[in-house]
Amino acid sequence: MDEVIDGVLHWATYHEGIGQTVHSHMHLASGAIFDPLLPEGGAEALGAAGLPSVVLLSNRHHLRHAAVLAETYGIPIRCHEAGLHAFTGAGAPDVEAFAFGDEVAPGVRATGLGALTPEETVFRIDAGPGALLFADGLIRRDGELMFVPDQLLGEDPETVKRELRSGLTRLLGGDQFDTLLFAHGEPLRAGGRQALEAFLS
Repeated sequence: MDEVIDGVLHWATYHEGIGQTVHSHMHLASGAIFDPLLPEGGAEALGAAGLPSVVLLSNRHHLRHAAVLAETYGIPIRCHEAGLHAFTGAGAPDVEAFAFGDEVAPGVRATGLGALTPEETVFRIDAGPGALLFADGLIRRDGELMFVPDQLLGEDPETVKRELRSGLTRLLGGDQFDTLLFAHGEPLRAGGRQALEAFLS
């Protein structure tokens, strides 16, 4: 684990289910943990770094090891209300709802991207110069911002990409930020606003 900016931990873990390395984060001031696949040392390693208080999912597909953390620390798992249908039936974890615009943890606000999935959430994190954390709507590969491959964007990828661009453009008019964090990709510690503007241009 490394402190990617003051107050935000980052770690990368290989996800056997998708055959890729994925990325998780923890906001130390609030104890919020985002899209967690456990780091080396397991759940106890996160408890040693700070007091976990809530697991936040950026979309319904990122449950990962959330249930382990919820059980270990007695904390809730939260996902946008549009994604709760994925957590029903026998054996499903207890997942609480939030709405776009909610402060889902102290210093963390949920914003809707408006494309890809109904619950696709961008978390605005009050840490360092300000950070945005993305689910699947924006990824980073080999240092470059990009969308996921077209085959993952449904039957009309070009329309989805236009909708994603519109949602990303709206983010530029919101709170100040300079760091970009990703469920899929290495963090961009500084220059995030300029990089997003360049991507959209």
